[in-house]
Amino acid sequence: MTADLSAAPGAFTTAADTAPSVVQSVDWLAIAPPTLTALAALLVLVADLFLPAHRKKLLGYGTLTALAAALALLVPLRAGDRATFCVTTGTQPCSYTADHFTLVIQALVLGGAFLTALLSLDDTRKLPAGEYGFLLLASAAGAALLPASRDLATLVVALEVASLPAFALVGIVRGDRRSSESALKFFLSSVVATAVTLLGVSFVYAATGTLHLTEIAARLDDVPPALDTLAKTGVVLTLVGFAFKVAAAPFHFWVPDTYVGAPLPIAAYLSVVGKTVGFSGLILVTVVAFPSYADVWGPAVAVLAALTMTVGNVAALRQRADRDRSAVRLLAWSSVAQAGYLLVPVAAAYSSDEQIGSTVAYALMYAVVNLGAFAVAALVSRTHPGNRVDDYRGLYATRPLAALALGFFLLCLAGLPPGIIGLFAKVTVFSAAVDAGLGWLAVVMAVNVVIALYYYLQWTAILFRSPESPENAETGGGAPASGTPRRSPVPAPLTTAIALTAVVGILLSGAPQLVLRFAAVNLF
Repeated sequence: MTADLSAAPGAFTTAADTAPSVVQSVDWLAIAPPTLTALAALLVLVADLFLPAHRKKLLGYGTLTALAAALALLVPLRAGDRATFCVTTGTQPCSYTADHFTLVIQALVLGGAFLTALLSLDDTRKLPAGEYGFLLLASAAGAALLPASRDLATLVVALEVASLPAFALVGIVRGDRRSSESALKFFLSSVVATAVTLLGVSFVYAATGTLHLTEIAARLDDVPPALDTLAKTGVVLTLVGFAFKVAAAPFHFWVPDTYVGAPLPIAAYLSVVGKTVGFSGLILVTVVAFPSYADVWGPAVAVLAALTMTVGNVAALRQRADRDRSAVRLLAWSSVAQAGYLLVPVAAAYSSDEQIGSTVAYALMYAVVNLGAFAVAALVSRTHPGNRVDDYRGLYATRPLAALALGFFLLCLAGLPPGIIGLFAKVTVFSAAVDAGLGWLAVVMAVNVVIALYYYLQWTAILFRSPESPENAETGGGAPASGTPRRSPVPAPLTTAIALTAVVGILLSGAPQLVLRFAAVNLF
């Protein structure tokens, strides 16, 4: 340590005093939503040790309260101008940024987790309340952290915090062999994805010498020729890792079996929140970290988008209505096809990162209507555990409001009126492809939208058909229908979930600008 002896008498200054501070200040309000969710997860786990069995349902209400509070904490952050965990020297890159992209995605994942918890309140006999609440909140905390991550280390950690509890949630049903097998398949595919992602991240770090996304973007412009191949390989491997997470073909193979084996609320969670997590990471690494290599990832993502939507729709067409769990399997393949549509603006972002807003707008629409469809599936499964598409025949005769809601959700996914928000979201994605000069991808998307109309409209029509009697089914030469759904009391949480998603879907169809405005602005 050296001293500055030329200072005024009585003053003694050291080199440590004049050096730039590397102490990072923490903006607690900026990190409040994921922090509160994580703390609530620990509280639920501890409370489970002391609550008697007949009061375990309180843990479910505690989970709902925590997620609602985390959503409320997004309100004071709506300006989108906060960042924390910043390096205090040089260009001051930050590891956590609460910009508009972060806030919209956090609202989506926390809202999706809230509806998942609501769907699960009446399943306390099958789902252990304490473990379930802890795992759901822990996964939601990681999902909320990921869109705010602005360095590769934080991003990978957030991705795994969101994914690891999800493995356990898929296999949480005790004594269910199908659930355990689905959890194992999900785990193995995710482990491969994580390994590939980490390998790609290590290559990018070796080529650039930094983990901060903005710093990577700056240094990739000036990579030495000897490291150019390493950098490109790192970019490709990182994209492949995230392709697993978003269920992009040909890395989608885990989706149908995982959704079918998981409890219905968890299948809904994976289809919305799990997919959003993957897309958030993919957007951050492509648009923020790798803009210099847009000529590498742009065409690759475009091909993935075309392949994913085609595989998903063709597989959905092949589902038999009388097959056990065919309704969930159809929603699973539909989610694969929807992932293809979500990839289109990401592919178009090579020309302008404003195209990302189209993916965000589409994801918001998809989250609402897909969660609603799974909520109605949970309702039907109470009287028809097989959950075949045929089980929905004549649903309008016994549960007209549920049938109307499901019909509305399916029409939104198909992009047909009165599902105006679904139509507008598809047009926005289509326009993003055209504006970026990806005319061939726009044509592929148009063809796939037409293909998808068949199975969406077929399922919608089944809702309003007259239930077949066993005698008619036997003389008609076809497979016996499941008959009219039996009336039974519907739990209030399940009714609330269906009503919430239906109301939000109708509101967005009446005022689509609430969502579509994100497609017209730069969220970063």
